[in-house]
Amino acid sequence: MDELLADLLMKIKNGTYPPGSQLPSGRELADAYDVSQSTISRAVARLREQGALVGRPGRGVFVSESKQG
Repeated sequence: MDELLADLLMKIKNGTYPPGSQLPSGRELADAYDVSQSTISRAVARLREQGALVGRPGRGVFVSESKQG
């Protein structure tokens, strides 16, 4: 999972996922990284704890506009 976290953070920092943008769905990320959706959920939860991502109920997960990792 560390590689997944590092890659997602890199994509946030390099602008692949710019501030305010929505992350792909858990299923899309799981397919892209060839991991389970539960692994994606754990990674997203950790990035939310770090302030890099924010959840918007009913809308999805977005890159934080105030802090990027």
